Amino acid sequence: MNSGKVFLSILAGAAAGALAGILFAPAKGKNTRKKILKKGEDYVGSLKEKTDQLFDSFSEKFEKLKGEVADFTKKVKKETPDYTEEKMS
Repeated sequence: MNSGKVFLSILAGAAAGALAGILFAPAKGKNTRKKILKKGEDYVGSLKEKTDQLFDSFSEKFEKLKGEVADFTKKVKKETPDYTEEKMS
């Protein structure tokens, strides 16, 4: 299981637990709805932040890999004097 799925599972469990705690707490309906809305906004903000971090991490890794592939390709072309595009097709 990858870390993204684990993180989302933990976040979903925490959200469900917080929601259940609020719903079963002895408070007026209006206050409970406000608490649920506030918690939801907090979780959305947190999820957006984590998603942005995850996307940035993937982007960095992709760019690094792209550079490594380009470097490897240049190295292979240098070390193979009779290399031509037609031979690769």
